[in-house]
Amino acid sequence: MFLSVFDMFKVGIGPSSSHTMGPMVAAGMFLDLLRNSPFEPAGVRARLHGSLAFTGVGHATDRATLLGLAGFLPATFDAAKGEAALQAMKQDKVVHPEGLPILRLDPAQDILFDYGPALPGHANGLVLMATDAQEDVILQQTYYSIGGGFVVTAEDIESGTATGDLEPYPHEFNSADELLEICAKHGKSIADIKRENELSRRSATELEEGLARLWEVMTTCIDRGLVRDGILPGGLNVKRRAKGIHDALLAERGMNMSAPHTINDWMSVYAMAVNEENAAGGQVVTAPTNGAAGVVPATIRYWLDHVPGASPRKVPEFILTAAAIGGLIKFNASISGAECGCQAEVGSAAAMAAAGLCAVLGGTPMQVENAAEIALEHHLGMTCDPVKGLVQVPCIERNGLGCIKAVSAASLAMRGDGIHLVSLDACVETMRQTGVDMNAKYKETSLGGLAVNVPNC
Repeated sequence: MFLSVFDMFKVGIGPSSSHTMGPMVAAGMFLDLLRNSPFEPAGVRARLHGSLAFTGVGHATDRATLLGLAGFLPATFDAAKGEAALQAMKQDKVVHPEGLPILRLDPAQDILFDYGPALPGHANGLVLMATDAQEDVILQQTYYSIGGGFVVTAEDIESGTATGDLEPYPHEFNSADELLEICAKHGKSIADIKRENELSRRSATELEEGLARLWEVMTTCIDRGLVRDGILPGGLNVKRRAKGIHDALLAERGMNMSAPHTINDWMSVYAMAVNEENAAGGQVVTAPTNGAAGVVPATIRYWLDHVPGASPRKVPEFILTAAAIGGLIKFNASISGAECGCQAEVGSAAAMAAAGLCAVLGGTPMQVENAAEIALEHHLGMTCDPVKGLVQVPCIERNGLGCIKAVSAASLAMRGDGIHLVSLDACVETMRQTGVDMNAKYKETSLGGLAVNVPNC
């Protein structure tokens, strides 16, 4: 299994990698399919299933699908152009993607929410259709948004090719134990092994520029979130808090009376800044998902700003290590809240962040694996129950606490020698089993937990 660092970390838009980015990507894939087909399309439509239906409005899934069918993609999305395209669609009820004729698309009628049973391949399913002049379906494809902006077709699911690049690469591993064996055999770090695998797919320049771009978007997102205030969209009237907390922390700097635990507030505010930007539909990096996008950047920022000896030169090592751990979790379990709950999102992010921090602090591969395991273990069972289907409550604060857990896990691992009872592989499998057993109400459907009790209490 080869999952690139640029698979685990993608530049995109909020509020959700699975419910916003994924449907937009799926729509782009369908347009390509349509361009290469022999049919003469006259219209397009979509049907959303499972979690995409239940929380689709709160996650802007309908909006993302419309924009995708208009030809927009997450990595290059221009908000102003996108808004103009949506207004034109509402008025004219047509869309004109590049390389295709003008197509009928009525936003009020052609995006259907199906609240029946989920499609068999994954909880996040959507069916995209092209119609002829008589409005009969002439081309149809089923897509699954499987978390982190990953999109696969029904055929990919059936063939078992949905989990990554299967072409040979220098260091092949499908488990943490295998990765540790490779590190020991070659006397290299996890980041070294990940880098060599990446270089089998792209040049050194492409890799370094890509990693620099990821950190640029991450830290810029933090900076934006620290200076913006107001109310987040969606109807919950959730107030942005990162700016106020950050201003207070800056005012308290240099005071001899500040409590040591204030450092937790710094970690939280960095993560909250990212996730408030995500909730507002801003540009973020999936890490590994949008709902968990604040944990890794916040941990890096904490390390750079507050840990003596930290250097920006080591940020690529952090990201590569985190990507290796995230790839293992995705391959062997899931990073999708709709599939395994928030343990798969914030839990996975915390494991990735803990591993990355441990690595740049000088941890051995065994200590890095231990750090990831500690962080994931202490998120096991966490449900995904977004209030009103929005990635706001409890998601924003969870990212702050995920960062704190990641730092604590890395610190604990550095205090040991890497030998521990529960392996990362065992923890990942436990997370997967827990997700399978978890009631669907608690897996990003907004049918249980806080999503029900907050409005009703």
